[in-house]
Amino acid sequence: MNNTEKFSGKGAVYAQARPSYPQAAIDYICKFITPDSVVADIGAGTGKFTELLAKRNYNMFAVEPNSDMHEQLEITLKPFPNVKIINSTAEATTLPDNSVDLITVAQALHWFDPDKFRAECRRIGKENVRVIAIYNQTPGGSSVGHSKLSTDVFFENPTIREFPNSVFYTREKWIQYMTSHSHDPLPTDPNYETHIAEANAIFDKENENGLLRRDVMTKVYSEDFEV
Repeated sequence: MNNTEKFSGKGAVYAQARPSYPQAAIDYICKFITPDSVVADIGAGTGKFTELLAKRNYNMFAVEPNSDMHEQLEITLKPFPNVKIINSTAEATTLPDNSVDLITVAQALHWFDPDKFRAECRRIGKENVRVIAIYNQTPGGSSVGHSKLSTDVFFENPTIREFPNSVFYTREKWIQYMTSHSHDPLPTDPNYETHIAEANAIFDKENENGLLRRDVMTKVYSEDFEV
């Protein structure tokens, strides 16, 4: 399956149940943005991260190739005329040369071809464009490995900051979360019912007073790229 199709059928549950990002992390990222900056959020998904910057009225591009995620992205960003949504890939964004001051990638760098994306960052970025990758790392979750492998390959010497981001799930939100990953089965998959039973068993075992806690750590990687 092409990487751009891995989240087909998962846009709604992704938007509803995936963790957001802590205010402290957003404040840190905004230190690199001036009022006249142009920001490109690549692999914007359903707009969970994009929206947090859009609320601060920055001029932005949100680039997302998957049609299911794109549909949710349009819903999320409808209140923000300062954001233009682009239906393109990370490796070929279609953005103009030397047009953006900051490039962000939230929970998506591992889906990109690192060499082609690095070249695209240098093409669309202004001089010494800063590239920032953000990952919500759930203990024991796949994002821990995705984060390390992708950032180790993509960046040369990034600055890394960590921000605590505890998340609490009701049973409904937990089931949605456990069906939102690229590797999670869809309802049409023969393994779906087994997967849901296993997710419910985890909730039954670990919840306290109807809430399941996950101590997520949001990691922010940043580095300036010479154009």
